[in-house]
Amino acid sequence: MPKRKRKGKKKVSASEKPWLKFWPEGVPQSIDYPEKPLFHFLENSAEKYPHNTAIVFFGKEITYQELNDAASRFANALYNMGIRKGDVVALYLPNVPQFVIAYYGALKAGATITAVSPLYRERELQFQLSNSEAKVIVTLDVLFSRFKSVWEKTGVEHAIVTSMKDYMPGFKAFLGSLLGKIPSAKVEREPNVHFFKELVEKSPAEPPKVDINPKEDLAALQYTGGTTGTPKGAMLTHMNLVSNAMMCAAWLGAKPAQEVFLAVLPLFHIYGMTVAMNAPIYMAGKTVMLPRFDPVEVFKAIQKYRVTVFCGAPTMYALLIDHPDVTKYDCTSVKFCISGAAPLPPEVQKKFMEITGGVLVEGYGLTEASPVTHCNPLDPTMKTVKIGSIGLPWPDTEAKIVDVETGKKELPPGEVGELIVKGPQVMKGYWKMPEETAAVLRDGWLYTGDIGKMDEDGYFYITDRKKDLIKYKGYSVYPRELEDVLYEHPAVKLCAVVGKPDPVAGEIPKAFIVLKEGAKATEEEIIKFVKERVAPYKAIREVEFRKELPMTMVGKVLRRVLREEEYKKAQKA
Repeated sequence: MPKRKRKGKKKVSASEKPWLKFWPEGVPQSIDYPEKPLFHFLENSAEKYPHNTAIVFFGKEITYQELNDAASRFANALYNMGIRKGDVVALYLPNVPQFVIAYYGALKAGATITAVSPLYRERELQFQLSNSEAKVIVTLDVLFSRFKSVWEKTGVEHAIVTSMKDYMPGFKAFLGSLLGKIPSAKVEREPNVHFFKELVEKSPAEPPKVDINPKEDLAALQYTGGTTGTPKGAMLTHMNLVSNAMMCAAWLGAKPAQEVFLAVLPLFHIYGMTVAMNAPIYMAGKTVMLPRFDPVEVFKAIQKYRVTVFCGAPTMYALLIDHPDVTKYDCTSVKFCISGAAPLPPEVQKKFMEITGGVLVEGYGLTEASPVTHCNPLDPTMKTVKIGSIGLPWPDTEAKIVDVETGKKELPPGEVGELIVKGPQVMKGYWKMPEETAAVLRDGWLYTGDIGKMDEDGYFYITDRKKDLIKYKGYSVYPRELEDVLYEHPAVKLCAVVGKPDPVAGEIPKAFIVLKEGAKATEEEIIKFVKERVAPYKAIREVEFRKELPMTMVGKVLRRVLREEEYKKAQKA
């Protein structure tokens, strides 16, 4: 468990940091982070708990000793390919054990990871591989052809191919192949194409000796901004990721080698990477890994393995509580759930807690902060949890609200402005983008681009993204507020609100809605429902019903895509 920081640090008063009045019992306000590379977590857990299960994948269990051994062998394989400290290794994989082995193995070789979404098509894949200057890619056989079509346009020297079946129990892999349930593709042997399992099996288990400076050397180049523009590579050091994983463990109050985590959040996303991989490995927890989100598979995994920690995204929780089979499974082992990546609708939060009996609280983070900076206390009594709030800053994390115009004036409680944060988890900057770095990192503070406020008790609230703000006749309308109201409607399953261009008002709030199965609602009914609950200028002016909404893999609705659709329509009109 995290050590409390040594004495000698100036004590901060609750007037300076009002959130300290509600600080969770047993959680240190400050932690003594070891100046060690991130892979030290895996080596430490393997030394202390060699025979404990680290990963469960389709029933196959991998111990900490086996995981550490495989990561060391993979490090040697990379070293033998010529990979040296600072070289970039791309992981183009879903949630499979190979992701964890390759991730920690690459770090042991001194390399920097860049994780690529398996949903990326050729153009996006080529951009990230080229921009990050990746020298090696690790990918699934079914994704290899996509990579191969852009290989020559990148600087990638070696491709390492693996299959879903490589780390599945033999009988399940055989049966899955027979029934065609497990996707696979034949990859021919050719120069510079290697096979994952072969490399691991033939490489020695003693990792190469690499000197790493945890505060300066990069562990990950994590791309962000794809939902708002050109992706930027956030440079995350070993210490950035070490500190955030340890903060997570401290906040959860998790017991070493006793917790069971559900890893259904994609590991390529920084949220999944920290809360579903790095933090569990630090705590020597058992991680039940699912390659994709399927409500029934989630229910089965929770019931079978008695999952205690389930970090997810609001969309996941919304789809689970709405599933017709929700009452067929015992989900009462779940103790703690942290929701991140997007705002958590209060209605979803209440219903999920009623079903599981566990605590589901909203947190907040961003790729540039490894990612978590805030969370509500995981308080089973809910006395210190504020619904609709992102909670309190994590240990060693400072936060304040500043004016949107200059970013220099700190605002008092209750006033709305831009949230800025500071802490050991904040990135070094954006890869090869000094101007963008200077715009968001100022005097050690990270300017988040999120609009919010802090209340008198030091709890923070996000009202919206700067870029998502709707300007209706000069009034500022926040989509999040309207979405929270829409989720109170019994027929609404998923929703998003964006600004639609309007020649008179500038923009009008338009809602996109996915209805629950079998539910019915009209545009008039929805508009009336919202109108009765908000000020007149915030009223929804238009509703469009859809079967699905554009979303990221982590479950964040892409408002940008919907807004762009409306602007294109307006230009044609």
